[in-house]
Amino acid sequence: MKKALALLLTVVMVGSLAACGNTDTQQTSANDAASAEDAENTETEGDTADVAGDEADSAQTEGADDAAADDASYTVGICQLMQHEALDAATQGFKDALTEALGDKVTFKEQNAQGDTNTCATIINSFVSEKVDLILANATPALQAAAAGTNEIPILGTSVTEYGVALDLDDFTGTVGNNISGTSDLAPLDGQADMLQELFPDAKTVGLVYCSAEANSQYQVDTVRGYLEEKGYTCEDYSFSDSNDIAAVVTNAANSVDVIYVPTDNTAATNAGIINNICLPAGIPVVAGEEGICAGCGVATLSISYYDLGVATGKMAARILSEGEDVSTMPIEYAPNFVKKYNAANCEALNITIPDGYEAIAAE
Repeated sequence: MKKALALLLTVVMVGSLAACGNTDTQQTSANDAASAEDAENTETEGDTADVAGDEADSAQTEGADDAAADDASYTVGICQLMQHEALDAATQGFKDALTEALGDKVTFKEQNAQGDTNTCATIINSFVSEKVDLILANATPALQAAAAGTNEIPILGTSVTEYGVALDLDDFTGTVGNNISGTSDLAPLDGQADMLQELFPDAKTVGLVYCSAEANSQYQVDTVRGYLEEKGYTCEDYSFSDSNDIAAVVTNAANSVDVIYVPTDNTAATNAGIINNICLPAGIPVVAGEEGICAGCGVATLSISYYDLGVATGKMAARILSEGEDVSTMPIEYAPNFVKKYNAANCEALNITIPDGYEAIAAE
């Protein structure tokens, strides 16, 4: 009996211990699961916090960028070869368009080289040392000086006839491809030849008067000669190297030809009064490459608006400065419209009747 009772007690104790062991194991497992869940929740909350932090940092960065863009200011250097009506109008159009786009965020440093190419280089070097944000080169010698002066600062040319010739580019296809772009003042030279024939069908000889130091003038003369010779005219070159010999050259031309053609030429433009004082008394009409020269000494022109050309250049500058457009990918832009115009006073003095379709140049 005692052995049976002892055995029963032993079984009960073993069962109690086993139950306690199971309870402890279950509690431990429950505790471990709870700890893992807490850890996972903590990690998830941390990730969420990181994402929120990243989004906040991004928003802060974007806000800072926007604020920086709003606070941005720009300095633009303008190098104009010389002072005359066409170049002045192009510069004014450029400034007006860029000011309209950027307001008081843009400051202009405007310099005039007074026709001296060496002064152009000095002006450009000063812009480079001042680290301007963009350079406007008004006329071919100014563009050439800018190209030699920097390959980093964006350069826009205007009043430049042919960029391939001006920059000595082989296989030029319309985009310069480095830090240079801009606008061209090239009028259709075939159209100017057509106009000369329309006005002077009985003329035999045409004198091509231009400055040999201006590469774009040489290009125009070489091109228009081909069109005129196709029409049966005999063409003779009368070139001057600078303003010192222009009177002698023009006098020689006026004594030898029936009509004079003057291309878009800066030296001729600044000396249009001299040309007029020689040609008008001699009874020799001048067909001009642009309106400013025509107003000074010509009878007719197929010309562009240099102010509008400057406006187009200013819009290009705004895209570079405020929108980050890459100047190296921007093709050269050309004037969209050309207008036949005539100098009423000179036509009257030479007894020339202008056909319909011409617009009188406004008298100053």
